[in-house]
Amino acid sequence: MNPRLELKVRALAIMLTGGLLGGLVFVISRGHTTSGELRAGIAYGLLISSAIGVFELFVANGVLREQLGRLPFTLNVLVRSAIYAAIIIPIQYYELGAVLAGLPVDDDRASFWSATIYSGLFSIAMNLLLAITNLIGTRALSNFITGRYHSPVAENRFILFVDIAGSTGLAERLGGIAIHRLLDRTFRLLTQAVADHRGEVLNYVGDEVIVTWPERAGAIDCRPLRCFLAMRERLARAAPQFAREFGAAPQIRGSLHFGTVIVGEIGDIKRAIVFNGDVMNIASRLEQSSRDIAGGFLASRAALQRFDAPPPVELRDLGLLPIRGRADGIDVLGLAEPAE
Repeated sequence: MNPRLELKVRALAIMLTGGLLGGLVFVISRGHTTSGELRAGIAYGLLISSAIGVFELFVANGVLREQLGRLPFTLNVLVRSAIYAAIIIPIQYYELGAVLAGLPVDDDRASFWSATIYSGLFSIAMNLLLAITNLIGTRALSNFITGRYHSPVAENRFILFVDIAGSTGLAERLGGIAIHRLLDRTFRLLTQAVADHRGEVLNYVGDEVIVTWPERAGAIDCRPLRCFLAMRERLARAAPQFAREFGAAPQIRGSLHFGTVIVGEIGDIKRAIVFNGDVMNIASRLEQSSRDIAGGFLASRAALQRFDAPPPVELRDLGLLPIRGRADGIDVLGLAEPAE
């Protein structure tokens, strides 16, 4: 299954589970505990959560992603709330949950408004949780909840640094607002490749994105290297559109390294999960060195040796590269073909 589709299916399963539990909580809180009433609560929860889940995951974050993404936060919430109402009100008004559970329809509809308000508030709460997940990342949220990195731990990780080439010159020519729009559009394309190759966006730093994979996941089919190549391919396909809108098409450079990093929570007012260690520093310095290398990409031999398959492209041995902080340098390889 396509990794992005797999993530959406998992998110939908979570939303369905939440809807099921929410429906049960509502009917039980009103003293409705017969098997038929419990079935009706489950049916209502599944109907509403499945409809809203499909809208959020496959429409709002699919065909309407760019249009909704351009809206201010408040207007975005209002649009989504109106769509939620259009889903919830007919389901509650025609008592579709009761119909599916085989219960008679209540003609006086005494519980219509309370059920509708509860469903709306519960759906908005689920959407806010989804928004928070999108903001900090599924894995980061899961790690915060489980406390995995509450105490720092050492992990073997692939680290991919990707930088937009010539962004300083573009910023001077385009201005602050336009360069922000260009960076946002570019990062949206790049992160699609990250999702396709099961990576995790660690951070955005100015015109740079940092991606990581645990050792086992990253070793499969050279995922980090394939991810970088897919990023370039996506940007190449989108180049005409960028040229029309911004007068320039972004290009990227990158570096890949592997080693042990220290991962842990840090901070107080704004808590975050951060990666520290020599591996991060070397990956960053390799990215800086890639600016002077034909092909615009450097990978340490340590990273390439961890792959469980041959690289998908030809690489050229560049030997030992002098690098600050490493007296003996670091053994690196680059892309055989220069970047266009």
